[in-house]
This record gives sequence, C-alpha cells and structure tokens, in this order.
Amino acid sequence: MGAERLKPLLVVLLAAVATGCQGGAQPGDDNETAEADGRRFTVVRINDGDTLTVSGAAKVRLLQVDAPELTTDCHGVPALEALRKLAPVGARVTLAADPALDDRDRYGRPLRYVFAGGTNVNVALVRRGAASPYFFRSERGRYAGELLDAVADARSRRAGYWGACPGAELNPGLGSVTGRRR
Repeated sequence: MGAERLKPLLVVLLAAVATGCQGGAQPGDDNETAEADGRRFTVVRINDGDTLTVSGAAKVRLLQVDAPELTTDCHGVPALEALRKLAPVGARVTLAADPALDDRDRYGRPLRYVFAGGTNVNVALVRRGAASPYFFRSERGRYAGELLDAVADARSRRAGYWGACPGAELNPGLGSVTGRRR
C-alpha cells in the first residue's frame, strides 16, 4: 500500500485518538449513553415528574419513585416543576443503578437514582410530596428506607400532593395515588 493511500487512514486514526473516541454507543443513540454509573451527564429535558432526558438523548426513569401523571393525576404539573427545580435543564447529574433491582423498565429506559449537587433527587422528590416510593414487585432497593422516611415526613407536613390532593394514598406497590386531576 502506497503512502498516498495510507494518508486518509492515518488522518482518521489521529482524529479518533485526539477526540477520545471510545467506540460503542455514540451520542444520540437512545438509552445507550446512560449506561455507565458514576458518570456525569447534562440534563437536556424534563419529561415528567419522574423521567428526564440526559445528554446523548437517553431518557432515564427515576428508580423506586413514581410521580403523578401530567394530564390525568392531581398534582402532575407541580411534580414536573419539582423535578425541574432539583435537576434543571443544563444541570450536571450523576446516575446510579441499583444492582438489586431491574436495570431497565418495560419501555427500555434505564432505571436510575439521580444525584444533583450531592442531593439524591429521587428521595428529595418524595420528601417534597412530588412523588411516592414505588417498589415494583415489592422489591426494595438501597434507598428504600430513606424513601419511606421521606414520605412519612411529607405526609406529616402535608407537603405537595399530600396537602393538595384529597384522594392521595400511600401504596408503594402502586406508586403515586393522588386521585384525578382537579
């Protein structure tokens, strides 16, 4: 192979090394860039009260919590706003899986605890009354105790939907039960 034919290959290889090319999933591949726990990502969208999209277009479902639905449940929009305050667009967050629990939900979204500025966003949402603990198949992860303490605190203070929604019930097997949208 002549030097002229090797030149384009050399340019591509040098560019890959210079940009830190790692192979595998590329930014923009849905749900693939949120795999590495402990890595920091940038929030690019808040989808609803318990789902956000991070850099690389990965839609992440918050683990072990459930927020009211935006269009049908009481307190859906305030739950969305609570997540926006805790992990606003542009914020750097760290994602953490729980090895004792499912890695993905039925839609293929990574299930993760989200940390922003040292705050466990999942627990903070429950403490604000914007979400409830949700123990799918009654499985409890590493923060189950904190989530239960947070919901007890929120209920005692009538925070969030515990004060705003007369139909609110605590049922960790179902998640957020707030009654119909008012």
